[in-house]
Amino acid sequence: MKKLASISKIIIPLGIGIFFIYLSYNNTTTVDRKNIFLHIKNADYSFVLLSAVFGALSHISRAYRWQFLLAPLGYSPRLINSVLAVLIGYVSNLGIPRSGELFRATVMDRFENIPFQKGFGTVIAERLVDLVILLCFVSLALILQFDLIWDIIAKKSINPVQIIIIIVSGVVLSLVLRKFINQSNNRFLNKVRLFFAGLWEGIISLKKMEHKWAFIGHTLFIWLMYLAMFYIIKFSIPETASLGLECLIAAFVVGALAISATNGGVGIYPFSVSLVLIAYGISKESSLAFGWIMWTSQTVMVVLFGSLAFFALPLVNRSK
Repeated sequence: MKKLASISKIIIPLGIGIFFIYLSYNNTTTVDRKNIFLHIKNADYSFVLLSAVFGALSHISRAYRWQFLLAPLGYSPRLINSVLAVLIGYVSNLGIPRSGELFRATVMDRFENIPFQKGFGTVIAERLVDLVILLCFVSLALILQFDLIWDIIAKKSINPVQIIIIIVSGVVLSLVLRKFINQSNNRFLNKVRLFFAGLWEGIISLKKMEHKWAFIGHTLFIWLMYLAMFYIIKFSIPETASLGLECLIAAFVVGALAISATNGGVGIYPFSVSLVLIAYGISKESSLAFGWIMWTSQTVMVVLFGSLAFFALPLVNRSK
């Protein structure tokens, strides 16, 4: 049963991605597909390369920002190990969604002697901060173009009441389990309690952090680079070059939300981004070309640097 659950974490997101690739294929004619490939072939790849540079800078900044969360716990890992751990985390997410956080904590446990639960706790804290920034972008997109975003959400058949019920149920269940675990003397549950205590210590490192402004500065820089690497792609295709920031923020938000649904956004990312661009009057061919160029360039960068990180990690830590 456990093995089946592990396999499903890979198969289901991958299946969603394949479905959206099929959907993109099915919604385009042979002429459309030829035009899409023509747009991709004739794109100005100097802007695509610049987009990849922005992405790389965001990854380095993320690794540096992580140092501020680990410092209150008494750990000062080498920056190179933090960078390699972040890159490995990104490439692992392409295989199994959300596995990157586990890999990052595992790398630091192995090569920097940072207990897994504490390292993982700091990663969770980091993700919570990023979630707040993403919600700010969502709010901005809703303000700029409320009708468009609402229509896209409606097409996904998302029921707000069901989401609220699930969240409330999850909170209540968590509180009941916490009380049960804290009162139990079972050896296994004691280990669980110690694990979550370390996890919580990692999360609250945000509160104990000394360089809060530096942390905030890196957070803003990371998301500015995310937006910049998306924005700059518009210049690679003539038809999208005139798109305004209002449209691109909406497409950026939809893409960011879509990317978590599959392994690195395969299939669904280009399709979702194209829906927004089409709503702003961009042709189907150009909008899909934009989405595929954006997704492919960042995926290639992640695979390349992530693969190199796997090889580099033991080399820079030969003493261990």
